Amino acid sequence: MAIDYNARLQKLLDTTGHDVVALMPGPNMLYFTGLHYHLSERPIIAFVSKEGLSFIVPQLEVTKLTSRTDIEAQAFDWSDSHGYEGAFKQAIEQLGLGKGASWAADGMTMRVFEWLALEKAGADMGHSSDVGQDLLMLRAYKTPEEIELMREAIKISEEALQRTIDWVTVGKTEREIAKKLESEMSALGGERLAFGSLVLTGEKTALPHGTTAGRQLQENEFLLFDFGASKSDYPADITRTFCIGTPSDDMRKVYDTVLAANQAAHAISKPGVTCHEVDKAARDVIEAAGYGEFFTHRLGHGLGLSGHELPNIAPNNHTKLEIGMVFTIEPGIYQPGVGGVRIEDDVVVTENGIESLTTFPRDLQ
Repeated sequence: MAIDYNARLQKLLDTTGHDVVALMPGPNMLYFTGLHYHLSERPIIAFVSKEGLSFIVPQLEVTKLTSRTDIEAQAFDWSDSHGYEGAFKQAIEQLGLGKGASWAADGMTMRVFEWLALEKAGADMGHSSDVGQDLLMLRAYKTPEEIELMREAIKISEEALQRTIDWVTVGKTEREIAKKLESEMSALGGERLAFGSLVLTGEKTALPHGTTAGRQLQENEFLLFDFGASKSDYPADITRTFCIGTPSDDMRKVYDTVLAANQAAHAISKPGVTCHEVDKAARDVIEAAGYGEFFTHRLGHGLGLSGHELPNIAPNNHTKLEIGMVFTIEPGIYQPGVGGVRIEDDVVVTENGIESLTTFPRDLQ
């Protein structure tokens, strides 16, 4: 997809209101510049200003910057033999980040040693601000191109899940099932995993963030998948729970309650509704059924380059849903020593409500 990074950079400056904004390697730098740099012991910082884009960057990473034809950027490069102090000082002087300068940083990603290096180089730290949340809010509104990439990732993931379920038999281990799922996602065009696949069986399904291990799948118990493929850095994030064999009446009640909670959240979601109202709609269903103490996390989270981003669909968040926001709806009930159920969808806010990007059946299979 063709992205106008210059427009994104200008919107960043307009929104934050600072002369210079410092970005760190990771999802924010990728979103605003399209550059895949990663955090390491070698510092890399992008500086966005009205004069343009500049980078403190190791010499071995300069080619990645200069090979881009759609953006112009100045490089303050440094070598392993001479160290990065000189590049920091040069950047501070030329960008005017000395005494009295108004500048901001991605405080959620910048590390202490980079902060101290800027201070030592002469940056006016007393006039700096943290715009980490501002960056996340800018990314919360997805373009049609971003939504389409997530739709592709979801399609791959759901087809891989169906192939895996068709293959699963009693006696398979969690690791074997996860390996099969990930192999299918790769074969179907998934470029990488959005996150480590979670496959849990039996009483382990009561662990929202359990560990996929060597436990064997047994008859008449829950099998839970939390997984997703990625397409051009945009992820799917899907959870489905199955029963291998015949569920007990209690298992059916738990499942039906989680499904009703999922449906309640879908029904209430639309522009202008607050995140806490969406969470409450699902939570009320679970509490009314007597399982309130076993729903131990927020209802959902924003979805994008970071996997988990804004908006948070949580009890204390009064942010209103707006068109273009993408988030998960994932109610769950987790009974220690017994088992658990979670049903997770990825949805996008539209003019009249939401569209579910996930289409895999939600009924108990």
